[in-house]
Order: sequence, then structure tokens, then C-alpha cells
Amino acid sequence: MQLGARWRVGEPPHRGVPPELHDAIAAQEAAHPAASAWTLTWLEGRPQCALDDLVLVTQTPTGETAVRPLAADDDDEDDWLG
Repeated sequence: MQLGARWRVGEPPHRGVPPELHDAIAAQEAAHPAASAWTLTWLEGRPQCALDDLVLVTQTPTGETAVRPLAADDDDEDDWLG
């Protein structure tokens, strides 16, 4: 089991965040200067780094870095219902 974490914008990413995501995290902080914090969670063993409710930085199943915007009402847990 992997536990999630939170860290403030401007601080180094949490130690649980793979180094491959650090550049994308820095780029998103620069793109969203009013953001305040990141939340790290895990889905199927892959890190999910959410910047407030603005953007998600993650790894694809093939290990690539992916960045996608989040809508205020975005709820990934219901995607399987679609």
C-alpha cells in the first residue's frame, strides 16, 4: 500500500514522486502561479499529482509523463460508469 501526501507549491516534490515527473510539476507551478498545494495519490501503482483542482500530472502505464487539466467537478472514480 502506498500512502498519499501533500506539499506546498514552491517546495520540492514529495519524496514519493518519481523524478520523471519533477519537470512537469515545475512547469505547472509556473503556469498556475496562484495555486497553493499538490496532492499525491496512487492509482494502480502510478502516482497522481493534482495541483489544487487545476491540473493532474501522472505517469501513463508505459511510464510517460502525462498532464491534463481538471474541471472543478472532475471525479475520476465515476469514469467506469460512462
